[in-house]
Amino acid sequence: MKIFGIDPGSERTGYGCVERSGSRHHLVLCGSLAAPAAATFPERLQHIHKGLVGLLAECRPDCVVVESIFHAKNVRSALKLAHARGIALLAASEAGLCVHEYAPAEIKRAVVGYGRAEKAQVGQMVKLLLGLDAVPAPHDVADALAIAICHLHNSTGAVAETVARHRAPRGTVRSWREFRPS
Repeated sequence: MKIFGIDPGSERTGYGCVERSGSRHHLVLCGSLAAPAAATFPERLQHIHKGLVGLLAECRPDCVVVESIFHAKNVRSALKLAHARGIALLAASEAGLCVHEYAPAEIKRAVVGYGRAEKAQVGQMVKLLLGLDAVPAPHDVADALAIAICHLHNSTGAVAETVARHRAPRGTVRSWREFRPS
């Protein structure tokens, strides 16, 4: 299963693609999208969209995972975050991928084991779980990878069923619960 995590932001959007093979997680790719400093807000959003569309086409993940909105320091930053988040959801939708969302505390709990973990702790656990030489930087990249890992840790039931439903032809058995002996 290949999961594409996105940590949306209007200044910089982190992304990371993680693949699970057996019980191990492997990094496919990661990075961040940032428009030039002189770009207007609409140009930044366009840059994020264009970048995500290209990355999703390149990676061909099973689904996309995005952090849900929680709170922001002020209304202006919350609106900018919502715009960037909407662009990420649009890119995933255009690629025909299902989108899942997790709250920040859920992500931290799944990756670190503590819902109020610090960013440094999240980065360190991402490094350990993926067997990386260094903590992914900037923190937006580590957060995007953490979101993808969170989804892999939570993908034992509903997610695997959703992916199977999208790939299996109609009328085929997708789970042992659906099997009925003849």
